Amino acid sequence: MGKTMSENDRESRVVRALVAMADTLVDDYDVADLLHQLVRHCVELLDVGAAGLVFADQRGGLQVLAASSERTRLLELFQLQSNEGPCLECFRSGEPVLIADLSELAERWPSFVPEAIGEGFASVHAVPLRLRKQTIGALNLFGTQPGSLNEQDLAIARALADTATIGILQERAIARSEILTEQLQTALNSRITIEQAKGVLASAGNLDMEQAFETLRGHARRHSSRLSDIAHRIVTGDLDPAELLHTARTRPPT
Repeated sequence: MGKTMSENDRESRVVRALVAMADTLVDDYDVADLLHQLVRHCVELLDVGAAGLVFADQRGGLQVLAASSERTRLLELFQLQSNEGPCLECFRSGEPVLIADLSELAERWPSFVPEAIGEGFASVHAVPLRLRKQTIGALNLFGTQPGSLNEQDLAIARALADTATIGILQERAIARSEILTEQLQTALNSRITIEQAKGVLASAGNLDMEQAFETLRGHARRHSSRLSDIAHRIVTGDLDPAELLHTARTRPPT
């Protein structure tokens, strides 16, 4: 389909591309840059005219995250808006969608096919970004001439897509881990503050620690407040323990 590149040169460039993308897995990296690297490598190394990437967000909706050109980005957006096209089928099935001649698929995708042909594309091949049973997006390769993607190009596209998939899933895992760590640290900090508030109440009201906790908990419930917030107010002096103890003594337990 038109590209000339010696096999040795091609092999060397493929290796460099895979190494460059794999490096992101062991170092800090920008996800957006990783994805733009992917589409750029596809256009440089494969017999395609353009490439685009769609990914599922945290709610499962597809978003265009990278494209090798503005017209490709707009075509990807058109697929999502019209709810038809190879990237959607690829994402939903988790399997490659390989179309050698778009003009033969007008009935299957009545909106997408005319739009793609109008943008100068004649073939499209979509490769899922997946790890085992989890599909997180699709890589779309657009050709300006009809024709199948040869086995070597398809294998390279899959290798690049797999590397990006691992990077994205790693990033999401790190983000989830950081959120969980932050939540745990918040819980630990709250527990320390609550213990301190119990001590203040026990001392001020001559209570044991269990009585102090029930007094603290009862006040939080009566005022529809978080236990940790009331504890923080007591510890910082924003809430007078005497006031809280007086209220507790004049109200029935909850």
